[in-house]
Amino acid sequence: MTFKTLIEARALLDLSAAPNPNLIVLDCRFDLSNSDAGRRAYLQGHIPGAYFADLNQDLSAPVGPRTGRHPLPEANAFAAKMSAWGVHANSQVVAYDEVNGSFAARAWWLLRWVGHSAVAVLDGGLKAWVKAGGRLNAGDEGRAPISPAAAALPATVGADAVVEADEVAALLGDRRRLLVDARAAERFAGTVEPIDPVAGHIPGAVNRPFTENLSADGHFLPAGQLREQWDARLNGRSPADVVAMCGSGVTACHNLLSLEIAGFGGAKLYAGSWSEWIRDPSRPVTRGAERN
Repeated sequence: MTFKTLIEARALLDLSAAPNPNLIVLDCRFDLSNSDAGRRAYLQGHIPGAYFADLNQDLSAPVGPRTGRHPLPEANAFAAKMSAWGVHANSQVVAYDEVNGSFAARAWWLLRWVGHSAVAVLDGGLKAWVKAGGRLNAGDEGRAPISPAAAALPATVGADAVVEADEVAALLGDRRRLLVDARAAERFAGTVEPIDPVAGHIPGAVNRPFTENLSADGHFLPAGQLREQWDARLNGRSPADVVAMCGSGVTACHNLLSLEIAGFGGAKLYAGSWSEWIRDPSRPVTRGAERN
């Protein structure tokens, strides 16, 4: 069985019960306020065999003068890194973080972006793994060298999966399109802004905090419930008319994952998101709750 959106902890335990060269696990834990915290947590204990995928170093490119806080990595470089970690055409990749999948979803989206569809987020994260009886390894992981032939992962980039700032600007006022911001409601409204230097949101955007995809225990809502919620939000639009954004293009991937779980594929990512948008002071900004 191939997992392409979510995988339950019990299913991952079954996959990892015996040595499985086709299973690649990525530990994506991260703390936006403390960039070393994820690595330290990984060294203290992680799912056996997992590689640590750092948001800043592995799942993003360096920040530039006009980019957001987490630019997309260069596709070929990202594919090469995944190949070096053993990802190939027959690999099942599983990404996890602490609980809610907000960083694991970024790895999920990136792998799909470069053409690898057999990637899933561990539903409930590391806590679900431990609760299901999974053990943890401490320290760093060492692996046997991967042969170049087995490790080849060509970067088949989904160019139409990403929109740039000028495209977002062009769709402002187009009510056929739906710009969905995954930040918390108070950040969207501009009443609180703990990270970026400008508060507010892009005019015409609607707010769906990524946490609305989750139940109280950090697991994703059932597919049928997500479908009902997204169907109401789409209001007759095609999923291809959706552009997902957030603060820096990370938690937006959580909304894209929830759309896929709901059966609504084809939405796009504004990778630069709010932190890129505000780099240009001529771009419009608004505050307050959404009106549409």
